[in-house]
This record gives sequence, structure tokens and C-alpha cells, in this order.
Amino acid sequence: MSLLFSPLALGGIEIANRVTISPMCQYSARDGTCNDWHLQHLMGLSLSGAGLLTFEATHVSAQGRISPGCAGLWCDDNEAALSRIVAACRSASPIKLGIQLAHAGRKGSSQRPWEGRGSLRSDDGAWETVAPSALAYAPGWHTPKALDEAGMAAIRDAFVASARRALRVGFDLIEIHSAHGYLLDEFLSPLANRRDDAFGGSLANRMRFPLQVFEAVREIWPRERALGARIPGSHYAPGGWCPDDAVVYARELKARGCDFVTISGGGVVPEAKVPTGPGYQVPFADAVRRATAITTGAVGLIARARQAEAILAAGRADYVAIARAFLFDPRWAWHAAIELGDETYFAPQYQRCHPKVWSPAAELVRRD
Repeated sequence: MSLLFSPLALGGIEIANRVTISPMCQYSARDGTCNDWHLQHLMGLSLSGAGLLTFEATHVSAQGRISPGCAGLWCDDNEAALSRIVAACRSASPIKLGIQLAHAGRKGSSQRPWEGRGSLRSDDGAWETVAPSALAYAPGWHTPKALDEAGMAAIRDAFVASARRALRVGFDLIEIHSAHGYLLDEFLSPLANRRDDAFGGSLANRMRFPLQVFEAVREIWPRERALGARIPGSHYAPGGWCPDDAVVYARELKARGCDFVTISGGGVVPEAKVPTGPGYQVPFADAVRRATAITTGAVGLIARARQAEAILAAGRADYVAIARAFLFDPRWAWHAAIELGDETYFAPQYQRCHPKVWSPAAELVRRD
């Protein structure tokens, strides 16, 4: 058996293999409520043979959305829509289901990607955004309101309220989003956080609010499920977050009961120079895993089965998180298993196309 298709314990759950589907925003919700687009998208991915499917960044308040089309979990309508989708996915396969809880901070009130990615104007329905400091994300963007401690407490409580809803919906796992330049990452970053109180300045101070949010969710999230975080490995900009900071942050999260971290980066400032390439963020996962021994996921242009297997075999990560490769090929895990000589879940309705039944299937799998 390959490592990629071996089981892995995450907190109180076990995933059948180490192929995980990374959260991918669809920008297609209405007032935070998911719809039939999300149903077909997520139910299709639930049939993929991956071990874990994590739903897209799901925002804890309307103010915390990236765009008007972003998913949320702050009201009963949001919860009911996600309950419908989770039930459908569970009826289709044994895949574990997670949700990424998020707040966009100063990067909120923006256009959908296919509309330009810029800041919304008032006649487009813009809303006030918040951040650790009153610093705009980019020239021409709105200036966010700097949060006071009451505002921070309200956001912490919103994360908890959304986590309670996620529990009722029946998710196996929560990933707290503290990367990609969104609110919790803004607190972590000296490029976005210029506070002079207990939440700014030193690394310990900049981590304080994200850790408070994690602690509050940990208090109510059952140990028999899994709770982790998406964290930055680098901000790819001078004076920003670096891999050594990621090690410290992961260690502090682990001390507070964090079951896993997935490590990506970038997104804090638009002028960052990100050296993209196959597996370009794997070194961050490698450094954190070796220094802290926390269960660690690698993400970032991981697109081939043997590439993923090599990452795990070298001890650089415990699992891989794959995004765009699954959009391109929703049966990525099937094809990876065939290539590596392994097995993964095939729904009974689809077993007639398994290579053991239909010999052309193996020839259709692209090989390196």
C-alpha cells in the first residue's frame, strides 16, 4: 500500500486516505446561503475517493465575507442549506466532511474573481470592513475600521456560534482559517497589524487574538471530532511572516489542542512575490512538522500522484491538500489510486468503470 492511500488519524476521527480536498470558494452563495450549485459541486467531490472533503471558506458573519457570493454560517438559513448538502454527501460516500470557518477582514467587500477582484463600490453594495489596523489592503481599496476589543470579542463569539452550527450540521472537522491575508492572518502579520496594544508588536502579541479565537472554538468543539487551522508559512514580502514564525504559531496551537495544521501562505499584501512551482509550499509543512510533530498538511500545486506520494514518503507532510487538480479532474483520487496500485472508494453505481471490470479505464489514466 502507498502512504497516500493509507489511513490517518486527525484528532478523534480517521480518514481513509491522505488525499484531502482543500476548501475552494465558489462565490455563488446568496446572503451566505449555499444552493444547488454547491450541492452538485460538493456531492460530486464527495464521490471522488478522497479521504476528506473540506467545504469552502464559510464566513462567521455577513461583514466577514470576501464577496457578496461567499458562503456563510451565521443564520438559520445558512445552516439549513449546509445541512441539506451534508446529508446528500453522506448518502453518497463514507468520505469525512470538514468546514473552514473564516472572516475576511480588510479583504472583504470585494468583487468576485471573474468580476475583477477589486474593492466593491458603494453602488455595488459595499459594506464596512474591519481589521487589526486601519490600513487598506491595496491602493484604491476601502480603509477598514480598526477593531477595538469589544469588536474582537464579537468576532470571537461569532466563530464560536458558527462552530456550534457546524456541530449541529454534522461536520466531522473544522479548520480555522488564519492564512491568505484574511482577518486572523492580518493580526499575525506585521505588514497588516500596526497596533500598539496587547494585540500588536511582538510575535506573541500578534498571535494573541488568533489563539483566543482557536481556544474559544476548542472549548465547544468535541474531542471526538477534529479541529485544526490553516496557517501561513510565509507572506512572501520583506518584513512579513516567515517559516520560523509558522513553527512558533503551530507550536502554540498544538499546546491549545489543535489536531492539525495545513500550511499555505501569501495574500497579505498584493505586491508579494510568490515563487510558484510544483509543491512550492511543501518546505513550510516540512519545517513545521519536523519542529513540532503536529499533524501537518502540505498544499500548493500538488497535482500528480507520485509527487504527492514522494512528499509523504520523505516525511515532509502527513497528508496533502489538493484544490485545482480536483476541479480539473473530480476523480483525481481514483486515478491516483490506479497509478499507485491501490484502491479507494468507488460508489456502487460507478463500479462498472473500475479497471477490474472495464479494462480501458487504466489506459485512460494519465501517467507521469
